[in-house]
Amino acid sequence: MERLIEYATSIQAKYIDAYIQLKSYRQVAKQFHVNEKTVRDAIKGVKLKAALQGYSPEHDMTKAVPDGFMVKGVSTYYDDEGKPKGQWVKSSADKVRQQEILKEAIEAMAEDLPKVEPRRGRLDVNEKLMAVYPIGDLHVGMLSWPEETGDEWDLKLAEEIQCSAMAKLVELSPACEWATIINLGDWFHYDNLEGVTARSGHHLDTDGRYAKMARIGVKIMRQCIESALDKHAKVRVINVIGNHDDTSSMMLSICLANIYEKEPRVIIDTSPSAFQYFRHGKVLVGCHHGHSTKPAALAGVMATDKSKDWGETEYRYWYIGHVHHQSVKDFAGCTIESFRTLAAKDAYSHWGGYRAPRDMKSIILHSEYGEVSRNTMNIGMLR
Repeated sequence: MERLIEYATSIQAKYIDAYIQLKSYRQVAKQFHVNEKTVRDAIKGVKLKAALQGYSPEHDMTKAVPDGFMVKGVSTYYDDEGKPKGQWVKSSADKVRQQEILKEAIEAMAEDLPKVEPRRGRLDVNEKLMAVYPIGDLHVGMLSWPEETGDEWDLKLAEEIQCSAMAKLVELSPACEWATIINLGDWFHYDNLEGVTARSGHHLDTDGRYAKMARIGVKIMRQCIESALDKHAKVRVINVIGNHDDTSSMMLSICLANIYEKEPRVIIDTSPSAFQYFRHGKVLVGCHHGHSTKPAALAGVMATDKSKDWGETEYRYWYIGHVHHQSVKDFAGCTIESFRTLAAKDAYSHWGGYRAPRDMKSIILHSEYGEVSRNTMNIGMLR
């Protein structure tokens, strides 16, 4: 149990140290004036984090493989008398369970985050209008060298440009009752400590360490939320899972949900689904990164997933990212739109000949008439 402290936050380490002495979750909770479940979840989170990094205090001879892995095969060798002498257990990663472990670990660690206190919002808002802020692939943590790509991008620029774009678009928007901020995926450039793509193992151009990228990524989204709160009565945040940040997008949502736990004006969607939806009167909007389903198939996905809402709405839209360029196309029953990004090109995109413009838009939806206006901030207006 003592070794678990290596993987713990400061408060988790205190819980573990007290548990070693008291041997009781209830007594530890009493000592720190917290709920017993808080202590159990905190220590459980440390165990899960440790397991992900290769250490499990429960991994002994009675358990073939640690949590997060599955048995692939067993090789037994025998002595001269034919009795089992030893055994090799072959295992492979159980990706579904590992994702569950990671989610549980992040939730436990995020409990220590400071909470934003609730504050009163403005009352002079239009209940019929919703401001939507789709953010195309921001790629926080990506490094672009201008001598190679013609554009510069790093953590500092990602923060400055995205926060400035959001603030200016909010300023141009009417005071709507609802604002919906949509991170359309690939908010983070990479999803692991190695800085390589999870599926193909390609090395990415990265700026700084993973922890630094995660810190800046959360900070940028918090600033976007704060900008929206200054103008709108309520703010919903949707973080779509991208192909660059399968697990980091989940981390972002969980962290934000804990930070804004006490603020009823902010709703953080923590669903791990690749398809997210929200409704505003006669308007239904679906959000997807665009890497796993072809645009032509999205109308059928929406009609199946949200059949009741589909039948009750008149204006239906899909907002997607991934391709880094703007495209709007009408399909049977809905309109599919892909959005540009404010991020610069990395070396891969530059060598591939991608040259799409860079911008961010805000869209105003009317509960009766669908989209009624939009604004654009291009990169030249933000430098």
